[in-house]
Amino acid sequence: MSTFPLAIGRRRRTSVRHTLDTRVSPYAYVAPFFLLFAAFGLFPLAYTAWVSLHEWTLLNEEQTFVGLQNYGTLLADGYFWNATFNTLSIGILSTAPQLVLAIWLAHLLNKRLRFQTLFRISLLVPNVTSVVAVVVIFSQLFGRDFGLINWVLSWFGVGQIDWGAGTATSHLALSVMIMWRWTGYNALIFLAAMQAVPRELYEAATLDGASNLKQLVRITVPMIRPTIIFVVIVSTIGAMQVIAEPLLFGTSSGSGGGIVTGGPDRQFQTLALYVYEQGFTKFDFGYASAASWVMFLFVVVVAGINFLVTRRVKGGVI
Repeated sequence: MSTFPLAIGRRRRTSVRHTLDTRVSPYAYVAPFFLLFAAFGLFPLAYTAWVSLHEWTLLNEEQTFVGLQNYGTLLADGYFWNATFNTLSIGILSTAPQLVLAIWLAHLLNKRLRFQTLFRISLLVPNVTSVVAVVVIFSQLFGRDFGLINWVLSWFGVGQIDWGAGTATSHLALSVMIMWRWTGYNALIFLAAMQAVPRELYEAATLDGASNLKQLVRITVPMIRPTIIFVVIVSTIGAMQVIAEPLLFGTSSGSGGGIVTGGPDRQFQTLALYVYEQGFTKFDFGYASAASWVMFLFVVVVAGINFLVTRRVKGGVI
């Protein structure tokens, strides 16, 4: 009896298994992520969109369909646009200096230094510190009567500043908190990208007499541009969603009963804090859902603008 047909059958089965392994198994490996994303990402997003089309409160058992009425009311709400301005202001004040400082720190730590590992680990300390502890400490530093910042400013003849009372001062104080927490984290990301830059480029630049700053601008920044784009986008998304710092700052700064409103005059209420106020203090989930969706669109637009701008830094396109 010939074994030739059996051999052909085995080869076909082996070929089928190989095809399934190479073409199907990658999808099986990534399927758990997409299942979790669908359950905890897409479904809540779609359900929030559905809720935003209703008058949905805990005070009524029936949820009345109102269409786009919540969105129309939202776009005419001055408090919403005030929160949008505050979010953009705090985001710009915290993100732009933070990224510049993070690149500079990473550039310094990319050199051969003593205790290099210790310095790199210390950059993560602010990030792993509880945000509650950070806000409490900085609220004391920015205290009006006994704060360290005002004490130092008094040396230059500056009077006592009530940091939580004004729009500009509260934005500056919150930006400093955010910068302190995230600068080291972003610096480590930049440092990881700088490790892949060939050392020969820096050595050649040093021989040509290029300064540290010139090496950073002419060599480091162009070589790590994809990482810069990634960090800018992630930082932008985080800045548009900031909530813990203004919420806790309103509690710790003694700004006068404005915890969820970002101060008595809503001087530092962000979009996320505005959504929190509508949903979890007024229990108007339909209106809060509409605000969440508009906030989501703002995040996409701002992140897209930053992506386009950072791609074309110095006129170059990746």
